[in-house]
Amino acid sequence: MDLFDRAADHSAELTPLAERMRPRTLDEVVGQDHLVAHEALLRRAAEAGRLPSAILWGPPGSGKTTLARLLAEASKARYEQLSAVLAGVKEIREVVATAESLRRSGKKTVLFIDEIHRWSKSQQDALLPSVERGVVTLLGATTENPSFEVNAALLSRCRVFVLRPLSPEHIAALVTRAADIEKIDAAPEFVETLAARADGDARRALNALEVAWSAAQAAAKKTLTRQDAAEALQQRTLLYDKAGDEHYNVVSAFIKSMRGSDPDAAIYYLVRMLDAGEEPRFLLRRMVIFAAEDIGNADPRALGVAVDALQAFELVGLPDGAIPMAQAVTYLATAPKSNASYRALNAARADVQEKGALPVPEKLRNAPTALMKQLGYSAGYQYPHDHEGHFTAERYLPEALGTTKYYNPDPQSGYEKAIAERLTAWRAKSRR
Repeated sequence: MDLFDRAADHSAELTPLAERMRPRTLDEVVGQDHLVAHEALLRRAAEAGRLPSAILWGPPGSGKTTLARLLAEASKARYEQLSAVLAGVKEIREVVATAESLRRSGKKTVLFIDEIHRWSKSQQDALLPSVERGVVTLLGATTENPSFEVNAALLSRCRVFVLRPLSPEHIAALVTRAADIEKIDAAPEFVETLAARADGDARRALNALEVAWSAAQAAAKKTLTRQDAAEALQQRTLLYDKAGDEHYNVVSAFIKSMRGSDPDAAIYYLVRMLDAGEEPRFLLRRMVIFAAEDIGNADPRALGVAVDALQAFELVGLPDGAIPMAQAVTYLATAPKSNASYRALNAARADVQEKGALPVPEKLRNAPTALMKQLGYSAGYQYPHDHEGHFTAERYLPEALGTTKYYNPDPQSGYEKAIAERLTAWRAKSRR
């Protein structure tokens, strides 16, 4: 049978196109060869009747629901599907009771939970005994990182299989085949635009094809063009969940692009997050932290630039507030880098936590009373401004820390070159 040969299925004409185009066998699944190829572990396990409980993790429209159903069919198991949005503990128990009964007659049950990350801990815990005893084989689908969203106890009893977003080439093939079956005249530029802007989501692309063709028919238009694709897609929903895994991925890429001195990538990720609805103040706070952590004294002005961008945004808001944000991002990305101050903070914190509150040297202690002076507080302290170069060869750390060095400026990075030279000279004089 052809991949999408649905012509004889007249009863499905009112079903959405994306639903009609669902693959009917594992061989028809597109873009997930690492899971469904004949030599793939997951497929071999299913066809051998040993399908493991698993979490299918992947972006929207990558085929998680379809894959779960086809795996159940390949394993010759009964297929039950629940939605985490609608089902609760009561529905779980009903499915488990039926599965328990069928199990006694040798029939296996695959229970598919769509959007399993939406279930509470108690709902997920309700599945544990049944999964552990093999009463049901659990297949859970999620767009969120299961490490964060699925209970550790349940996750430990499941394998995690990652579905990849479909490539533009895969999307183009699906759209072209669907258009052929539906007798839709779609120009190559229409298919190209749809494939490029679907974000790897087959369902979104097929829905857009259906919407575009309906609009074209109403306007007596015979061929779908690039403009039709743009109008059908409207404002694209960028793959970016402010509370999910992709949020952390994009934020991480943003920070690492600035750290790697790539202003082009940094501005790209900034725009991507802003256009997806990220809270600008969150990004500005990250920029302030970055200026101190990753640039530090290599360019002391960087922190001021980041803070100024935050204040400018508070003054003007969006959309114009994105302009000072862009200025700050490009400045931070192109500034010389040093994390010496950040490393000094962590090293000092480690000593404080390990050694506790070491005694402050007596010469550094304040002596506002006669008793304190009698006890030797402040005795022998040398006031640097009374000496040449405003420097004295004093040691200020607690005695137990000796000549420990926390701050080591980069002698090759920006303004820290000058700091390193001064500090090297001072340390040589004082043997700090």
